[in-house]
Amino acid sequence: MSVTLDGIAARLAAERLEVLGGFAVTAGEELPAGTRTLLLIGPAEPGFWAHFTAGPEWNDGAPDPVDRWSRRVIGRLACDLGAKALFPFGGPPWHPFYQWALRCGTAWESPVRLLVHVRQGLFFSARGALALKEVVEMPEAGRPPCESCTQPCLTACPAGALTGAGYDVPACHSFLDTPEGRDCLTGGCLVRRACPVSQSYARLPEQSAYHMGQFHT
Repeated sequence: MSVTLDGIAARLAAERLEVLGGFAVTAGEELPAGTRTLLLIGPAEPGFWAHFTAGPEWNDGAPDPVDRWSRRVIGRLACDLGAKALFPFGGPPWHPFYQWALRCGTAWESPVRLLVHVRQGLFFSARGALALKEVVEMPEAGRPPCESCTQPCLTACPAGALTGAGYDVPACHSFLDTPEGRDCLTGGCLVRRACPVSQSYARLPEQSAYHMGQFHT
């Protein structure tokens, strides 16, 4: 079976997923033996959240529905392709998804140090990766959107918890416990929402609210 980027994209589209980027693997990397291409996989909006919440993992009442859905769906595709599925959860070992994303040429470190993606902005979210034995040609790398941006992310956090100096996690949690923090908790992080690329990405507030709730539990 011929493995192509278009073919993989078509398979992923049926599950409202997309290829977020990829890169050629060099010899000696800590990846499954024989890996020649690594692809990062994540939600494709619009449509992902409605598709996921219609699935069994969301509705069975068991913990970690997003992770279990990701493992089932991406794992099945990996088996079909003769590839290996890798995930940013369930370790150790913990895989370096942040560094992998930077190698793709489609994601960069933003002014607030979160990853910013060419299409997803600060809503970048990799649900897994495919370690392929085939060489898959990737599009040319783009340019970081932050280069031509006024960078509102730097001043968007009302608690001053997420800035160019880094992320003060305790300050973030403390703010979310206040009435003023409810907008972040129910609609998603204001820093992520301030990114112009994020604003053009159709991520539902319900999805952001779920992830914020998991973070703040």
